[in-house]
Amino acid sequence: MLTGLPLFDAVYGSSAGTLNAAWLLCGRAESTMHAWWDPSIMRTTIDPRRALRRQPVVDTQFLVHTVYTEIMPMGFQEILHSTVEFHPIATDALTGHATDLHDQIRDQSSLQAALRASAAMPLLAGEPIEINGRRFVDAGVSEAVPVRTALADKATHIVALRTRRMDEPPSPPSRGERLVLSRWFAQRAPGAAEPWLSRQAVRAEEERLLASHPAILQIRPPIGSVRIGRTERRPRVLRAAVDTGRQAALNELGSIEDASMRFAPR
Repeated sequence: MLTGLPLFDAVYGSSAGTLNAAWLLCGRAESTMHAWWDPSIMRTTIDPRRALRRQPVVDTQFLVHTVYTEIMPMGFQEILHSTVEFHPIATDALTGHATDLHDQIRDQSSLQAALRASAAMPLLAGEPIEINGRRFVDAGVSEAVPVRTALADKATHIVALRTRRMDEPPSPPSRGERLVLSRWFAQRAPGAAEPWLSRQAVRAEEERLLASHPAILQIRPPIGSVRIGRTERRPRVLRAAVDTGRQAALNELGSIEDASMRFAPR
């Protein structure tokens, strides 16, 4: 595993991908990846019963400010001092636009706020996260894969680590989601309602861009692997997903290294 991603100029993350990006960037991903299937961490972080008490099902406050500081410390200072730029993406609650929070990060506290903002899933994770007077919700509402932001920043080559298989197409919100979340958006993030309702078209456009750009390498779980829901917390399922994703990345990057060695001039 690469420690701290030294071969990259910048790392972009959307939603839970921002949390993964932070672990990779600080160089502790391999030593701490077991946290993803640790029962005590996952059952405390994700608890559907909290919805009955009108509390967040996904407690990002506990995850970022307790797990990442006391139980499984993240290298916040390593991220802040890294020569590799960190670009967490979130959705502006008033405009609905994908927003790069890179310039909002100054210290550990603002970094933690950016992590929570990027993964502030509507309703499931509670209220939008406020940063410098602006409110943000999950990046996935406006940019599930932050490829447009990276290309706008003049990225020339992109490695996109995907969590969805190729045969998992984007789907529109269900009738139940519309009924429940439309009111939530109207009260808390009015500008984000339209991109959320249009998410199928937004994500389809992202897929076309990712598939057509000649300098983008996508690494995805193989067809047939288990689909992981947003509130999945079963240890065996989560461990299998982590192992599958890690092996997919090793296979893809290993094949590139082998090819470069075969065709390198001697």
